[in-house]
Amino acid sequence: MSRVLVAYFSASGVTAGVAKKLAAGTGADLFEIRPETPYTEADLNWQDAGSRSSVEMKDRSSRPAILEKKDNMADYDVIFVGFPVWWYREPSIIDTFMEQYDFSGKTVVPFATSGSSGIGDCGRNMQALAKGAKVAVGKRFAGSVSENELAAWAEEWL
Repeated sequence: MSRVLVAYFSASGVTAGVAKKLAAGTGADLFEIRPETPYTEADLNWQDAGSRSSVEMKDRSSRPAILEKKDNMADYDVIFVGFPVWWYREPSIIDTFMEQYDFSGKTVVPFATSGSSGIGDCGRNMQALAKGAKVAVGKRFAGSVSENELAAWAEEWL
């Protein structure tokens, strides 16, 4: 059986809830991608063009620092990477995460949370940052998704 990790970034707690259900439903390890400088409510105000998240998302080269690394990433075969959809794509901190590790030979499966936006090109964006990995298209979920539904969806890669 493959070693499986669910790594996630959550700004409001919705993605964290989905990630925890996915880990429980698949028996995966769990790792939270935490920013070195936590996001405040003002930082997350998408209606403010000067907010931290708005500025980061306008600059495709933005790479917010991550507080800590996952030491044993080499031990995993399948990595589910979760995040909220920001500006129709993965948050810049996910780009930081994807560039921090060698994903060669691994399967990376994005999953996202959003009230209405789809996952769009996130898989393609992440593939460009993870040379040698197989990055799936992924899927968007509502926060109310069940553990059983997540486990059934994840089965394709386990």
